[in-house]
Amino acid sequence: GTAGATITAGQSIYKDSTDNKIKLADADSSLATAAAVGISLNGASDDQPIQYQSSGDIDIGATLTVGEIYLVSDTAGRIAPEADVGSGGWVTILGVATATDNLKMGLFASSAQVP
Repeated sequence: GTAGATITAGQSIYKDSTDNKIKLADADSSLATAAAVGISLNGASDDQPIQYQSSGDIDIGATLTVGEIYLVSDTAGRIAPEADVGSGGWVTILGVATATDNLKMGLFASSAQVP
């Protein structure tokens, strides 16, 4: 894809339907920005090529808790444990940690909002 913002490897991303560019996913902005298409594999600036992964195993370069479900965060581009998504956040599951350095991706944009 083509980046529509500055993106760092390992960030959650969505595809903006207005310009078809890849931008940072954000659970508390809108349903559209929470609907992640994957996790970025490289860094990019606006209008540069960006690669991302949407399924399978990925090392996101962070210490994960085995068995924890990880979601799009309330902070743009971040990945958060389920309990960290606050009130008003749109729930998009990115995957489950199968090791402290591995996330088994399984994207699911639920269209549900945390009360």
